[in-house]
Amino acid sequence: MLTYADTLAYLYAKLPMYQRIGAAAYKADLSNTHALMEALGHPERGLKCVHVAGTNGKGSTCSFMASALQEAGYKVGLHTSPHLKDFRERFRVNGATVREEEVVRFVEQHRDAFEPIEPSFFEWGVAFALWWFREQQVDIAVIETGMGGRLDSTNVVAPEVSVITNIGWDHMQFLGDTLEKIAAEKAGIIKPGIPVVVGEAEGGVREVFRRKAEEGRSSIAFADHGIPLPYAIGLHGAHQERNARTARAALHGLRERGWSIDEDSIAKGFSKVVANTGLRGRWEVIGQAPLTIADVAHNVDGMGVVNALLATTGFNRLRIVLGMVNDKDIDAVLRLLPKGARYHFCKADIPRGLDADALRMKGELFGLWGTSHGSVREALAAAREAAAEHDLVLVTGSVFVVAEAL
Repeated sequence: MLTYADTLAYLYAKLPMYQRIGAAAYKADLSNTHALMEALGHPERGLKCVHVAGTNGKGSTCSFMASALQEAGYKVGLHTSPHLKDFRERFRVNGATVREEEVVRFVEQHRDAFEPIEPSFFEWGVAFALWWFREQQVDIAVIETGMGGRLDSTNVVAPEVSVITNIGWDHMQFLGDTLEKIAAEKAGIIKPGIPVVVGEAEGGVREVFRRKAEEGRSSIAFADHGIPLPYAIGLHGAHQERNARTARAALHGLRERGWSIDEDSIAKGFSKVVANTGLRGRWEVIGQAPLTIADVAHNVDGMGVVNALLATTGFNRLRIVLGMVNDKDIDAVLRLLPKGARYHFCKADIPRGLDADALRMKGELFGLWGTSHGSVREALAAAREAAAEHDLVLVTGSVFVVAEAL
């Protein structure tokens, strides 16, 4: 009998993992996932779900929806990625992570069938999620795409509603070098006859979604961001209000398809989103005196959000613990970071991480000055030690940096 640690070691050793190694793990077709579904007896068939794509805000939007559906009395599956501390965070039912024994059982039962398929780590995770949601007999699942949409492993489901949060600059080497091309890849989750809700889109991007919906005779709704939310939410920032409006529009779409979701359940779900789903790393306070905040922002749009949040936060001096992965548009992100801050450059313990000294030298080209450290933990400790009581220490730049700081 494998232990959970043995099982994870097997998965990490045998299966390529995009989060760790990057492009080598990316597969631009769904053949593996279809083969996995066949091996599992097609758990995707008959699964009631919401399918969510987009550049930023997917995890928060999924969590808002899952929390509201739970408050409405449903048994709700939630599949998000990547995880921060434990692989099991990707798989939740009514907020509870899957038990270690279930992961072990699944690997033991299916590895002989899976090994000839040679699935990526993400493909394996999607297969597990769909299988486990069937085992748990969830009423509905909220499923976040990985990178794209059209060729994403999750795109074997037939959802009740498809959701696209927004389109921004990320993963251009895989999805395209214009916002319209990226939008076309994300629009691949729009299914014929299935309603789609779009959070934020304008100009050519909006037209991409309209055209795709029209082709499949799918109704399309754009979230109304012109009116304030009628209730408080459990996450900070104007961007989270936009995510909540997108989630609310999608929940209203579910209601139109017969799901019983009243406004009180939505209000409770949105206010209790962290408690109900375990969501972390979204402008999360992880320390006091000095105030220490972690945020998983890692691209241009995400860093714009961080700047907006910094503008509404009171502090004397700012120290930023910064680490990034080497396949992002690093220059574009560095250009947005505050020049008046003191930086503590670091590298997350993954192969994709950019060397701390290399990041420091890049930062200097944009007027970002500081020191490099041997690890995220060292950088965080140094930042907090150097900060005064009323300063702010911000940990950002990568999901993996935040994970090591928590």
